[in-house]
Amino acid sequence: MSTDLQWLLLRKNNSFMVKRGTGPVFSSEPGNLMNLHSHKYSGLANAKTIHIAPNKTGGGLKVSSRKPTAHPHQHATGAHHYGIRPGSGPRRSYGIVAGQSRRNYRPDLRKAALARTSKILESQKEKRDAPPKKLRGKKKAAAAASANA
Repeated sequence: MSTDLQWLLLRKNNSFMVKRGTGPVFSSEPGNLMNLHSHKYSGLANAKTIHIAPNKTGGGLKVSSRKPTAHPHQHATGAHHYGIRPGSGPRRSYGIVAGQSRRNYRPDLRKAALARTSKILESQKEKRDAPPKKLRGKKKAAAAASANA
């Protein structure tokens, strides 16, 4: 079945659509890098998709791409899965994702794939405590006076 026909069947109603009043319609389908309900970003209607998600155990990334010769109904066996270790760093992750999107799978979605990778890695960073604020002006003089007294 052609991708255009698949999109015509899926565009009005599917279980991944997220409608919230007026405004854009979002999609929660796997393989949709921008989470927008459109033919360009659809993970269901396109033959070549990249799915980037955080690992469920201990950080890192999981990158999946559909095999070019896979049957559309083969979800588990019809995809390549790459695991990126949490300690490997962002540069290695960006290189793997950019290379994967550039080779065979949708070079037009390279920016979206890198942006999604960046956001996932940013969310996995440990939060550091901010250094204490330096006192200036009257507050600094008042603190010095109370320390001397």
